[in-house]
Amino acid sequence: MDIDDLLLYDETLFKNIDAFNPDYIPSHFPHRKSQMEALAISIRPALRKGRPVNAVVLGSCATGKTTAIKKIFEMVERASDKVICVYINCQIHTTRFGIFSQIYQKIFGHTPPETGVPFSRIYQNIMQNLSNEGKSLVVALDDINYLFYSKNANKIFYDILRAHESFKGVKTGVFAILSDIEFRFMLDKNVNSIFIPQEIIFNPYSREEMRDILKERANIGFYPDVISDELIDEITDYTSSSGDLRVGIDLLRISGNLAESDASKTIERKHIEDALKNTGSINLTYTLKSLSDDERTLLDIIRLSNEDLTAGDLYEEFSKKTRSSYASFNRILNKLEFLRLIDTKFTGKGIKGNSRIIILRFDPEEIQKCMNPL
Repeated sequence: MDIDDLLLYDETLFKNIDAFNPDYIPSHFPHRKSQMEALAISIRPALRKGRPVNAVVLGSCATGKTTAIKKIFEMVERASDKVICVYINCQIHTTRFGIFSQIYQKIFGHTPPETGVPFSRIYQNIMQNLSNEGKSLVVALDDINYLFYSKNANKIFYDILRAHESFKGVKTGVFAILSDIEFRFMLDKNVNSIFIPQEIIFNPYSREEMRDILKERANIGFYPDVISDELIDEITDYTSSSGDLRVGIDLLRISGNLAESDASKTIERKHIEDALKNTGSINLTYTLKSLSDDERTLLDIIRLSNEDLTAGDLYEEFSKKTRSSYASFNRILNKLEFLRLIDTKFTGKGIKGNSRIIILRFDPEEIQKCMNPL
C-alpha cells in the first residue's frame, strides 16, 4: 500500500485504539480486588471526617499499582466532595514546587504562578482552603524513588503530613508508590515517626492473569475476530517471560498497526514477529522513555564511547554538555546503575581506591534502536 493510501485508508482494525495506551484505565479491573479493598480501607477514615491512613504501595512495574490508585480516587470523588485526591507522577514532578503546584491545581482549577509568588504563600493557600472547607487531602506519589534521587522526599513528606500543626483541622495522607520492591528509601526520623504506613503489595501477575487481561484488552481495542486466541496465547507467553504486562499490550497495538499497513483484516503471526523485530527490547524501551534529558545525555556519552570510561573522564565530557555539578552527575550515574543500564567497577586506584570504570550493560545499537521505537 502506498503512503498516500495509508494516510487516507478509512478501514481500521481498532475499535478503541486508546485501550492500548499506557495510561488507559479499564472499567473492569480484574485480579486486584484485595489491593483495591486495602486502598479503600486506607481512605475510608477521610470519608468519615477522620485522617486517612498512609500507605506504601509496593510492586514491580506493570502490576496495576497506578491503575488501582486512579480507580480508587475516582470512586472516592464520586462518593464525596470532602476528600481531595491528587495523583502525581514523580518522574515528571520532582521538586517541592512541582508537587504542590499539582495539589494547587486540583484544588483551585489552575496552576500557581511560577514566578513572583513565594512557595510559602502557595502552601498556605492550599492548607487554608482545606481548613476552611473541612476537606481532607490524599496525595499519591507515583514512582516516589525519583523524589529520593532529587533529595526532596523528606521535605515534601514533612510539608504534607505535618500541615495539621499549623492549620487547624487539616487531615492529610500520603500513598507512596514504589515501582521496585528492592528500592531502599530513607526518611528522616521526624518524618518517619508520622508516616507509619501500611504496606499494600501488588504481586506480579501470573501467566493466566496476564492472558485474561490481554484477552480483555484485545476485545476492547479490536473489532471481533481481528486476533485469534492462539496468537493471544503466543503474546501471553512472550509477555510472561518478560514479566511486564506492558510488553503484551504494546505488542497488540504494534501488531495491529502492522496488519493495517498490510491491508490485512486480521493480525497474523508474521505481524507479531515483525513487531518483535522492529521494537527491539520493549522493556528497555520503557526504561529509556523514563529518563530525563540530562540522563539521556549521560547515557549517550557512555553509548558513543569506544572504550571504558572512568567516572572522572565521564564527568568531564558530561559537564561540557550540561554544565552540571559533580553531585548531579553522580546522582544520575547512580540512577543509571539502579536501572541496570550500566555497571560500575571500582579499580582500586584514585583517591582512597574509589576510581570507577563505567560499563554499558546493553549493545550500543540496541540502545539507539530503543530510543527511537516504532
